[in-house]
Amino acid sequence: MDFHNLLLERHSIRRYTDQPIDSDDVKTILEAALLAPSSKSKRPWQFIVVEDADVLAKLSKAKKIASHPIAGAKLAVVVVSNPELSDVFIEDTSIAAVFMQLQAAALGIGSCWIQIRNRFSEDGEPAEVMVQQLLDIPQYLPVECIITFGYSAESRKPVDPDKLLWEKIHIGTWKDLGTTE
Repeated sequence: MDFHNLLLERHSIRRYTDQPIDSDDVKTILEAALLAPSSKSKRPWQFIVVEDADVLAKLSKAKKIASHPIAGAKLAVVVVSNPELSDVFIEDTSIAAVFMQLQAAALGIGSCWIQIRNRFSEDGEPAEVMVQQLLDIPQYLPVECIITFGYSAESRKPVDPDKLLWEKIHIGTWKDLGTTE
């Protein structure tokens, strides 16, 4: 599949089958993260690979809503960064996370971004603190997100290119099209 079709086909997958992910595919997904570009090649990111079902279940409670896919995943990668290494650590870690998602899609593996930074658990605790404590992540390494992986147990249609929001594209300068979004 070419890259454009991969983008049309890729969706966030929140339900997974019980099929395990081959260790070579896991390595390829992690390699994609390590190949991601970063500002000044600082590579401020770190990745914690979680496959233990009990730990995945605990991580799925990090947020009040929308973290349930973690419990059903075969694999999750917690993406953290070191703000001391780069002033654009959030951007750098985000690019690495998306590289993993694109690589997974190319392998036929579904994924979902679970936002952790600036999110809270049911009891109001920062999701980041809960994840750091559960996985022994030092406090100086903020948690950006958790990417879940597994084979899709849901069916999604490709994106219809005719429905792309081309009005969001401005050529040469900003053109006010009467929208505030």
